Amino acid sequence: MKDILLVDGYNIIGDWPELKPLREKNLEEARDRLIEKMAEYQAFKGWEVKVIFDAHMVSGVGRKYNNHLVDIIYTRENETADERIEKLVGELKNIETRVHVATSDYAEQSLTFGSGALRKSARELRVEMEVVEKNISKEVKKRTSHERVSNFPLTEEIAEIFDKWRRSDR
Repeated sequence: MKDILLVDGYNIIGDWPELKPLREKNLEEARDRLIEKMAEYQAFKGWEVKVIFDAHMVSGVGRKYNNHLVDIIYTRENETADERIEKLVGELKNIETRVHVATSDYAEQSLTFGSGALRKSARELRVEMEVVEKNISKEVKKRTSHERVSNFPLTEEIAEIFDKWRRSDR
């Protein structure tokens, strides 16, 4: 089963405590930070992520970009992110694909849930993102500590053999 996460970009930015104040100073930086976080989420969870922004906040109306392997979609003129998300749910939802929608807009949650998507509040996504970030940090520490064990390069297979020998001596 394939999972796709559709993120209402400005809704999430307006909700997350680390992005909301950034939005007031530099909206573009807040967008970039959200996209970076969603790229980490996508890489760790293996889900496809699409972040949808209302076009009235940016130039490049109706355009689609790919940044950090995350799809970034700016709505067309006179189209809201909610409308684009509803349309995407209809296009993407099928027997082999689960569509999740991240927004704290209650009306949007109800509409997408009625269309067969799973809803995820901004708070739920933030909690999941914190778990993802902790797990990424653990993985990085584990890999870097493993790499420091030897002063000369070893294949992973040889390193595992040495590690088994080391553990069997105890």
